[in-house]
Amino acid sequence: MNLSQKSTENVEYMIEKIKEKLKVLNFGAIKPTHFDEEMYEELKEIYEMVVKKNSFSPSEMQAIVEELGNLRKR
Repeated sequence: MNLSQKSTENVEYMIEKIKEKLKVLNFGAIKPTHFDEEMYEELKEIYEMVVKKNSFSPSEMQAIVEELGNLRKR
């Protein structure tokens, strides 16, 4: 997948991978439709950080989820 291009498909892919990696239990809380391409670079940075790590502390998970919340469409 070429994540260098802004697209709805890439946003969906990154959100799904972040949810898998963080083992998000409330899947409805984070949906690809909550994000638009304006925040693509910020979302990509979060995605790249998440996929590099093997595990997360509870406080790291909380910070990531909060940051995703800050990127949601208003």
